[in-house]
Amino acid sequence: MTQQITPAIYDVLAVGAGISGIGLGIRLKEAGIDNFVILEKAGDLGGTWRDNTYPGCACDVPSALYSYSFAQKPDWSRAFAGQAEILEYVREVGERYGIGDYIRFNQAVERAQWREAKGLWEVQTANQIYFARTVVACSGYLHEPIVPDIPGLRDFNGKVFHSSRWDHDHDLSGERVAVIGTGASAIQFIPEIQPKVAKLAIFQRTPQWVLPKPDHAIPDIERRFFELPMTLQAWRSILYSGFETFGIGFRNPRLLEQLEKVGLAHLRWAVKDPELRARLTPDYTLGCKRVLMSNNYYPALSQPNVEVFATGLKEVRGNTVVGQDGSEREVDTIILGTGFHVTEPPIAEHIFNDAGQSLGQMWADGMQAYRGTTINGLPNAFMVLGPNLGIGHNSAFIVIEAQLNYIISTLRTMRERQLERIEVKADAQRSYNRKVQKDLQGTVWNTGGCSSYYLDKNGFNSIGFPWSTLKMQRLLKSFDAANYTLTPATTPVFGGRS
Repeated sequence: MTQQITPAIYDVLAVGAGISGIGLGIRLKEAGIDNFVILEKAGDLGGTWRDNTYPGCACDVPSALYSYSFAQKPDWSRAFAGQAEILEYVREVGERYGIGDYIRFNQAVERAQWREAKGLWEVQTANQIYFARTVVACSGYLHEPIVPDIPGLRDFNGKVFHSSRWDHDHDLSGERVAVIGTGASAIQFIPEIQPKVAKLAIFQRTPQWVLPKPDHAIPDIERRFFELPMTLQAWRSILYSGFETFGIGFRNPRLLEQLEKVGLAHLRWAVKDPELRARLTPDYTLGCKRVLMSNNYYPALSQPNVEVFATGLKEVRGNTVVGQDGSEREVDTIILGTGFHVTEPPIAEHIFNDAGQSLGQMWADGMQAYRGTTINGLPNAFMVLGPNLGIGHNSAFIVIEAQLNYIISTLRTMRERQLERIEVKADAQRSYNRKVQKDLQGTVWNTGGCSSYYLDKNGFNSIGFPWSTLKMQRLLKSFDAANYTLTPATTPVFGGRS
């Protein structure tokens, strides 16, 4: 397909129209920067909440906290909102702030490269070339599914799909189904499909810590209460403080012992079979892997049509799935609950420096960035939900909005001081990451005794944030020019549409 060159030079080009991209667009307009474009690979906005439509899909952060601080929603239907309601909220906010006018759909970024001679980013999609002064990667890390390389899987005679690409046209009623993986998605869809299927074989490499979920339908009187001035903000602040207290345990794992007692009591109460309970009991510290919440997962596993195999999947032979321990079951459908590429984000293979080196190559020894947002070697570029900003105990909106503050502060500085180019200094990035890694050593992710997406294939923690989100917000409050190389512009920049 022939690529057309867009003549305009955008001040900002964002990749992805999920929560990060929409939030960025709103903040750009608020800052008086309207010469921007958002490229979205799909035909609709919404990011992970558009893609993940599996049965039972819902948030594990309270609804009141899972929203933009500047666009809070008083009338959530549940304490923990479901996928459809969250997607509706994201769409409504995007429409309310007029962000749809800036989104170009079906524009998957194939290559984004910094052109030093031009002082611009050149961004290629299948049929278009864009030029921009700055680029912001808003692609997140929960959208590119991991499809494991299991011998025989491609030759399976039945149906195979990943939970994030759920096949709603395929009827599971009366089928023999294998579920591979027992992570955050699986514990939500397993209780939904268990009553429908004839047999359910679950292959679990590692048991999860599962806490009770304090979910409930929100009555009308409570919703009307949250419409009163300041009530919703006050409740949001209480929730934030509570979850932030929980995060102290991630940095001091011994404090998590009381929560482990809650998790074990939840397991004992729900699962009476001692053999099944033993298979479901974790042997690592709570918090080492993502902490999950569910009231119906354990009861579903206790049903007579369910078998839990404490093993990963070794191979597929015809219609037979074979566990690493040799256990076999014939199945009609295989559902992959195998998670997403987190420590090796696919977007890194599409971003290049001036010399043609990909970000993936730059990160060969582990992902690193300065304050999780800027990267030496990639001028005028930002990444939302970048390296070492994973918190595991609070809302992703907290992280996203903190980063948006930093990005907008940087762009304002570039406009006010007429800077053509900014790049974080290599020594500033190294110094910051040395401190990050030093303070991660005592966290539950590094010491908890499990394998998780916080650690990459080399055992390097490129995901976890070692401090409180209060410190994160301070670090990202404003642009710290002293840690950057600044290049003045020879012609006016950020002065309106080109």
